[in-house]
Amino acid sequence: MSPSESKVCAKLGADLVDAGLQNVTGLNSTLVASAICGYVGDHFDRYIGPSINVSFILFSAYLVFFMQAGFAMLCAGSVRQKNTINILLKNLLDACVGCIAWYFFGFAFAYGEGTSNGFIGSDGFALHDYNNYGYWLFQWTFAATAATIVSGAMAERSSFVSYLGYAFMLSAFVYPVAVHWVWSPSGWLSYSGKSPTDPTFGGVGAIDYSGCGVVHLVGGSAALWGAYLVGPRIGRFDANGAALEIRGHSASLVVLGTFLLWFGWYGFNPGSAISIVGMEHVVERIAVVTTIGAASGGLSALFLKRLISATWDVMSVCNGTLGGLISVTAGCAVIEPWEAFVIGSMAGPVYLLASWLLLKAMIDDPVDAAPLHGGCGTWGLVAVGLFAGKEKMVTSLAPREQVKYYGAFHGGGGRLLGVQLLYVVVIIGWVTLTIGPFFAVLSYMGILRVPVDVETSGQDMTKHGGPAYHVGGARSMTVQMEPLLRALKGGSVSWRASLRSPLSMLKKKNSDIRIEDSEASGKNGGKEIIGQDKQGVKTINAALGIAAVRFQEGNTSEAV
Repeated sequence: MSPSESKVCAKLGADLVDAGLQNVTGLNSTLVASAICGYVGDHFDRYIGPSINVSFILFSAYLVFFMQAGFAMLCAGSVRQKNTINILLKNLLDACVGCIAWYFFGFAFAYGEGTSNGFIGSDGFALHDYNNYGYWLFQWTFAATAATIVSGAMAERSSFVSYLGYAFMLSAFVYPVAVHWVWSPSGWLSYSGKSPTDPTFGGVGAIDYSGCGVVHLVGGSAALWGAYLVGPRIGRFDANGAALEIRGHSASLVVLGTFLLWFGWYGFNPGSAISIVGMEHVVERIAVVTTIGAASGGLSALFLKRLISATWDVMSVCNGTLGGLISVTAGCAVIEPWEAFVIGSMAGPVYLLASWLLLKAMIDDPVDAAPLHGGCGTWGLVAVGLFAGKEKMVTSLAPREQVKYYGAFHGGGGRLLGVQLLYVVVIIGWVTLTIGPFFAVLSYMGILRVPVDVETSGQDMTKHGGPAYHVGGARSMTVQMEPLLRALKGGSVSWRASLRSPLSMLKKKNSDIRIEDSEASGKNGGKEIIGQDKQGVKTINAALGIAAVRFQEGNTSEAV
């Protein structure tokens, strides 16, 4: 019986004495109290406690999975409208492809202990002889997160086939091996697997409580290689290498995605405790650390960007907030709230510097996945070597006798910091040796990037059957009508059709449609066809046999 349980039993015995139990029944109140406590304690240990822990890890898994919605919104808002469906589909399939890859291969490579291999797991494929389903589900949500990071960096120009390939490889092999190194007890870098007498690194392993390295640095490094090898989007850099801005089509979606990710992080960090019974104080402190890290990262990015550009930039605040969350992810269980403020405040400058360096290298990353997850992921791992507190490590990671080294700023020496730096190097090296050649082969085969005409027109129209938005502001339509034109003129002519009032189309009222021969000049200005249209674009498409329609933003006050 633990000291706390003994105190409870003694208090219960005293209460029974006060109630007159011993005088009335002749029963020994102390023995009665011990029997009651023993029964309740045993029942709690066997039934109630495990049920609470299973509920905790399942709820945490649901929160982390909900981050996929955040990634989808953030990525969709960061790309141009013509690629919205494409990026949303890729985010959805991250979960689907990642699930199958994790089921058949990933979990076994990450947590299989059949041969106690420090490099890679070797059993548990397709959940064979494994029934801890809540833990499996929780870890799958992390694998899906790592894959999602990459899709945003290569958005708007990577092919769908190549996406399916790298999503599977990352979830099935690259990410799980990194997980095994650090989170499996048999992993060669695992903190939980080290003993004070272990000769490797003096008995100290890397600390990555919630995946700053295995999730964010793995995803960020893969995103960097993907963005580099697929090449920049058309028009991203001028002939002199200067960056030209290509703005995403919806700041609203970016902000919504940021809030959803922040919300999901309360499963990502606190949920990494795996159980909550007996860990209540640790879990609630992690939640506070997570919150402070996010807020300080957003504010530091806001004011630094204001200093640089004289603007209050919402995109920088969103990425700064996410950078703060990433930066405290590795050490969320071993730092104090005030240290989370310091670490999070550094995330904004780290992100902005990394983003600037990326553009200087002429690498195009539409969502800044590489500088955000790679740069802030690196800073988060280094910060553990500086700020990890001994007592926090004892309560959340390992027995006191195992905690020989801790944060340098707490007098723990530099050994832990050295191991954290080694961890950064090996993660970047591992991703470079695996994902780098994979992308290079796809590029050599000509399937990594879509053709120029597909990129220019947008993948929604060319690959996914139509635009993401069928209603909205005024639009003009550039319409190519080869079958009709050949019949009318016997040649190939470009035509432009415009709706005089887009609102009338939305309300299904009549619209005047003027079709002009663009090759005809001024006064010979060719032909006009005035008609009545009640179904807008759909009617034109069906009646005239239009080969393709491209939507462009128009002016609500006048027809084109």
